[in-house]
Amino acid sequence: MDFLSYLPSLTDLFKQIYIDIGNQQIYWILVFVGFMLTFHGVYVLLVVICFNTIRSWLIQHYRIAGQYFYGFRLAAFVAYFVAIVLIILGHLIDIVMWTYALIPLNIFPSNPETFYFAGEMYVTVGFGSFELAKSWRILPIVIAFSGIFAASMSGAALFNMLGTLISRAAKAKDADSNLPAV
Repeated sequence: MDFLSYLPSLTDLFKQIYIDIGNQQIYWILVFVGFMLTFHGVYVLLVVICFNTIRSWLIQHYRIAGQYFYGFRLAAFVAYFVAIVLIILGHLIDIVMWTYALIPLNIFPSNPETFYFAGEMYVTVGFGSFELAKSWRILPIVIAFSGIFAASMSGAALFNMLGTLISRAAKAKDADSNLPAV
C-alpha cells in the first residue's frame, strides 16, 4: 500500500488542475455545455414526439379489416429515416454552436480552424494537430464529453423509436395471423 501514499487527495488534484488551467473563461464554457446539452435533449425529444405522432397517425389510417398495408411499414420506416436525418442535423447544429462559442475566445487564427477543432473534438476523433495554450488544454475534454452525452441521448432516442416500430410490427403480424381467412 506504499504506492498509494504518492497519490494526491481528490481535493488536491482538483486544486492543482484549477491552478494549471488558470482561465476564468472556462466557467462560461461549462455554462455553455449545460445550455447546449439541454438544447440537444429538447431537440431530440421533439424529434421523438414528431416520430411517434406520425407513427400513431399511420396506425390509425392504414388499418383495414385488422390488417396493415405494406404501405404502413414503408411509411413508418421512412419516418424513422427522416428522424435519423434530423438527429444528424441536430449534431451538426451542436458543432456549429460550439464553433460560435469558441470564435470570440480567439483560440484559433481562423474560423474554419475553429469549426474543424469543434467538430473533431465533438465526435472525439481528435485527428487534428491543434496546439492549444496551457489554459485551454481542458477544452477538448469538455467538448468531447458534450459530444459523447449528446450522442448517447440521440442513440437512446433512435433505439426507442426503432423498438416501437419493431414491437408494433410484431404485434400487428400476430394480430393479423389470428384473423379468420376471408
